[in-house]
Amino acid sequence: MQARLHRLAVIATLVTLCVIVLGAWVRLSHAGLGCPDWPGCYGELTWPDAAHEIEAANQAFPERPVEVDKAWREMVHRYLAGALVLLVVAINWVAWRGSRATARFRTLAAIILGIILFQAALGMWTVTLKLKPIIVMAHLLGGMTTLALLSWLAFRARPTPFGQVEPVAPLTRARRPWVVVALVVLVAQIALGGWTSANYAALSCPDLPRCTGQWWPQTDFSEGFTLVREIGVDYEGGILDQPARAAIHLAHRIGAVVTLLVLLVTAFSLRSRPTLRYGATLLLLGVCLQFTLGVLNVLLGLPLPNAVAHNGMAALLVVILIWLLNRTSQPTPA
Repeated sequence: MQARLHRLAVIATLVTLCVIVLGAWVRLSHAGLGCPDWPGCYGELTWPDAAHEIEAANQAFPERPVEVDKAWREMVHRYLAGALVLLVVAINWVAWRGSRATARFRTLAAIILGIILFQAALGMWTVTLKLKPIIVMAHLLGGMTTLALLSWLAFRARPTPFGQVEPVAPLTRARRPWVVVALVVLVAQIALGGWTSANYAALSCPDLPRCTGQWWPQTDFSEGFTLVREIGVDYEGGILDQPARAAIHLAHRIGAVVTLLVLLVTAFSLRSRPTLRYGATLLLLGVCLQFTLGVLNVLLGLPLPNAVAHNGMAALLVVILIWLLNRTSQPTPA
């Protein structure tokens, strides 16, 4: 049963990664409101594509005319997220109905199920509250949290030969605080990136290393980081002025430099341990690639493939750090 739980967790982790990347594609291609209702799309289970269906949908939702290319992206994302929910339900079934070998994973499985059900609610509110920034950012963080917990479950539930695991060496365990700090810094930067995207501030500074030709342009951090805003406003395209968006963008830039330095120091500190060298190398290459993708987002004017890759690389960095966290933690007794 533990092998089955491990396989399900691996599959769910891969599906979660796909959901995150697909969600980034939907958001960055401005298809987040491709379906103005939930859970259907213009009252249908799929999306309107025939002429009479589009005409009926336009009459039912005159404020949001049908754009088929956006509607199908949104619905494919919803159906893939629905498949992930079913996988997590299966994980809980195996954990709770399995042998004693899976009993130690029941609490974690239940937490993942709770988070993913809340994620479904956030997905609904993203549509019904018209891309309210705090909801969009929370939806992104919820996806990353789901990915982190599922990958942790996949690593911890991995069956071992003869059912025994060697204890982690003290010098390896001593590297664990580095991994924890790196993970916290990365999550904070992902939150900043989500806030930047949700407020359409990614192109508010179109040049590097300056911002609109200045080292420190006019900024409004108070307005830019007001988390709670009124309900009923259509936030598609953003509602903030340039100083507020510049403040968000600059905060994300500063956070990118801090994240780069912290993850580089962490990677080099871990490379001295043979059991961590592979993961440390992946972390080193991953954070350099992620920083490069961020720079290219600015220099190239946020091209869609590059921007989606930037989101996907952030998710992969989370998985790498979770793997390193697993490698520096004592095995869970069976």
